Amino acid sequence: MSAIARAPSSSGAVTDPIRVMVVDDSVVIRGLLGRWLDEEPGLAVVASHRNGRLAVDDVLRSNPDVVILDIEMPDMDGLTALPLLIEKKKNLVVVVASTLTRRNAEISLKALSLGAADYVPKPESNSGVTTSAEFRRELIEKVTNLGQRARSRGLPGHAPAGRPASRLPQGAGAPPAPHGALRASRPSSFTIRPYSSARPRILTIGSSTGGPQALNTLFGEIGSAIGMVPVVLTQHMPPTFTAILAEHITKAAGRPAAEGRDGEVIQPGRIYVAPGGKHMLLAKNGNDVVVRLSDAPPVNFCKPAVDPLFKSVVDIYGTATLAVVLTGMGADGAEGVRRIGEVGGSTIAQDEESSVVWGMPGAAAHTGMCSDVLPLHDIGRKVSKILLGGRP
Repeated sequence: MSAIARAPSSSGAVTDPIRVMVVDDSVVIRGLLGRWLDEEPGLAVVASHRNGRLAVDDVLRSNPDVVILDIEMPDMDGLTALPLLIEKKKNLVVVVASTLTRRNAEISLKALSLGAADYVPKPESNSGVTTSAEFRRELIEKVTNLGQRARSRGLPGHAPAGRPASRLPQGAGAPPAPHGALRASRPSSFTIRPYSSARPRILTIGSSTGGPQALNTLFGEIGSAIGMVPVVLTQHMPPTFTAILAEHITKAAGRPAAEGRDGEVIQPGRIYVAPGGKHMLLAKNGNDVVVRLSDAPPVNFCKPAVDPLFKSVVDIYGTATLAVVLTGMGADGAEGVRRIGEVGGSTIAQDEESSVVWGMPGAAAHTGMCSDVLPLHDIGRKVSKILLGGRP
């Protein structure tokens, strides 16, 4: 059975709410998510279904902007329903909800390759969902921001080609984004600083929403230049997911990628992924540089977070630091980018048009400390050229 929820009245503050469909085989979960979403200004649950088949049959009639899609359901599961939903409504945002098992992590990453915009890890029990403030916060944040992105710009695959950022002298551009801010519109200009004259000795990357797809593209295009330096990266992901992500990156890069292990000496040509639930940093140990894992509190609501990694990298490598900030919500990484710029290192941020959400790269760009703001498909070639010693 499906249930249609009421939309906010015309007297409410939001006149054009983001329309949400909830698809889950648990009536308890459907009811809970429906209440959470309907309580948020600017969101309205327009349909609720117990399986994928009902959702596919109803998607044109209910016309949601965002679908929250469970993985394991009777009759038609989420992975089967996903491409059918997107085929019926081309600009639909699908957020996959799955529990933290290895199988579901693999399915969630598969869903991203099939067109899902993002995933949200779901506590394993109904009681866990009910009491998890973090799950509620993350769900609402993703629905809101991905829905806004789809409404205002269209999905990346359907967006018009981006125009390059204007290059202005340092100090002449727009002010930095406020901490945690999301940029909804394209800025008229950026402050672009020169690339470092030092050849990079490390590549460090930060990403979040849309990151797994972006990372596969980036590593596929960097090519053999990855062998020149160690690569360290933080992708906002929970435990289990990061191990699967590393396996996917290994295939895309043709180089070994794995979760970083505490005390591990980093080596050129290897890719170290921050494990879910831990911050990953670098530290000196004699003449070696080693991985350090930290159980410190979340930074920017994230664990792992990008800022601790970036700051630890630049403290060791200074002007020989090359950083990349890819698609993601929030502003994690911006303070690290500021530090990299202050010591003379280089950062490339992904542009708005090619980002699923232009939060993290937008915040990085607005520090005035980036050396380029580029479309995703240009970043890999640029990084490769720089690592091989070419002029940026």
